[in-house]
Parts: sequence; structure tokens; C-alpha cells
Amino acid sequence: MPYPDFIRVFPAIDVPFPEDVVQTAVVRSDDGLVVFFTFLKDMELPAHSHGAQWGIVVEGEIAFSIGGETKIYKAGDSYSIPAGVEHGAFIKSGTRVIDVFAEADRYAIKS
Repeated sequence: MPYPDFIRVFPAIDVPFPEDVVQTAVVRSDDGLVVFFTFLKDMELPAHSHGAQWGIVVEGEIAFSIGGETKIYKAGDSYSIPAGVEHGAFIKSGTRVIDVFAEADRYAIKS
């Protein structure tokens, strides 16, 4: 089930992936960033690191490597990535996640 219309009209963020691969909707405060991701195609997220991140899989499946350990996350599973820990993922088409970033400026909001 897609996110409700009131979420889908939130602003999008500027991510380095085409909109036919991933769609985003964001809420930002001075203290953090909440991003609603919808993955329309299978996608590989290269290994990277940044500030702390917490997320939950709403629908679909992610093979997440966090700090060298790979685990499969499905609907209802949450994950926590400490600041500076390298992580990457393979995300299946149809997956939806909600990610919360400790860095309010982690991604620029599209105008």
C-alpha cells in the first residue's frame, strides 16, 4: 500500500538516484530529518557513512550491511546505524522505508 496522499505531497529530497528508481517525501526539523522512501526498482546502495540513522521497513525487503554484518530486514523490522558506521544495502523493488537521520541537513530539499 502506498503512503497516504498527505505524505506523498511532502517535499522530496535531492538523492543521487533517478526518480523512476526511488521516490522520497520528507519532514525536516532543526534536530533531524524524516524521509519516507519508496523504491520502484531494485537498487544497490553503495557503502557509505554519515551521522546516526534509524529506520523501519514498512513493506518489502532490504539486505542491509551495517558495520560489516549483513542481515535481511522485512516489513516491521527496524535498524539503527550509529554515526560514522559504514553501511550499504540491496533494496528490492516495492520496498518502502521510513528513515530518521540525526543530521537535519543530511539531504537537500528539492525546490
